[in-house]
Amino acid sequence: MSFTTTILQWFRENGRALPWRETQDPYAIWLSEIILQQTRIEQGRPYWERFMRRWPTVESLAEASEDEVLREWQGLGYYSRARNLHTAAKQIVAQGGFPTTLEGIRALKGVGDYTAAAIGSFAFGLPAAVVDGNVYRVLARHFGIATPINTTEGKHLFAALAQSLLESLDSPTATNSISKCVAVANSSLFTLHSSLYNQALMDFGATHCTPQAPQCPSCPLQETCVAFREGRISELPVKQRTLKVKERHLTYVYIRYKGETALRRRPAGDIWQGLYDPLEVSSPPTSHLAESVLCGAVLLRQNVKHVLTHRVLYADFWLWEPTERPQLPEGYFWVPEADLDRYAVPRLIELLFESLNSRL
Repeated sequence: MSFTTTILQWFRENGRALPWRETQDPYAIWLSEIILQQTRIEQGRPYWERFMRRWPTVESLAEASEDEVLREWQGLGYYSRARNLHTAAKQIVAQGGFPTTLEGIRALKGVGDYTAAAIGSFAFGLPAAVVDGNVYRVLARHFGIATPINTTEGKHLFAALAQSLLESLDSPTATNSISKCVAVANSSLFTLHSSLYNQALMDFGATHCTPQAPQCPSCPLQETCVAFREGRISELPVKQRTLKVKERHLTYVYIRYKGETALRRRPAGDIWQGLYDPLEVSSPPTSHLAESVLCGAVLLRQNVKHVLTHRVLYADFWLWEPTERPQLPEGYFWVPEADLDRYAVPRLIELLFESLNSRL
């Protein structure tokens, strides 16, 4: 039995039921793909459902403000995804509808090769193979490929292999397996061969051939899996370590004066662009205001660790309740504390708010 046929038969019995698989609406599918970048399905699904309820069409999303989109996105992290999503929605509306070619889809802000292939395959049945982390892992293990997946050579190699496997769906055996899956799935989406196979391979990697503790004893590909035969499951796939993680220290002061606090919108060119945070002072303080603030403030938490992709943040949280209304630095403005929920903040600032609520 071929690799593709085995994957399809496994999917027939074990495929996940997900709401964005029950439609061919490119907007709903695109939204799910953007949300699920760097995000687990169980975490991302409620966000997809909320976005679909609030903005059921790409036109309604395009009409929203960036602040509204960022606030709805709060908690998912990687906020550039939300900004790109909003920009791409405007692109789609401006060009009169969702693009139907891989080139057109890839031209959308925030869409790369994987996302374009996924949307093209799932929404329009385009014969494009998807290659995400799950697919890399399955192919690397099954075929015993040690080429690093994050190198140019590796990306080309795995993309070509995935595409060749997709094209093998034209075989009579694979077509028969697809027909059986279609009958079981009972969804028009699953009549798209490339869509069905891509989802099968992704699900197999996500739920069976997992990074840790893969289900090798019950694996239908065990007999042909090179990594299993050679005892290299834990070694594959190979990823070249190139990321240099830097540390950054932040000092935040929550100013509380007569039911108001101070916020600013973070500028471009730094982390958390477009999100809001309270007064940030350098540590040690280098201005008269910062010295005055910290002299009268109360330390809430110290060295709170927060990990981002390229850096590790350590933050100190302070509470300052001045007796007179202070003059705020440029860029900061007063906000009623009752309205804080209207502003999208990074997870680190949510931790500050939680520390403040615990103290109060």
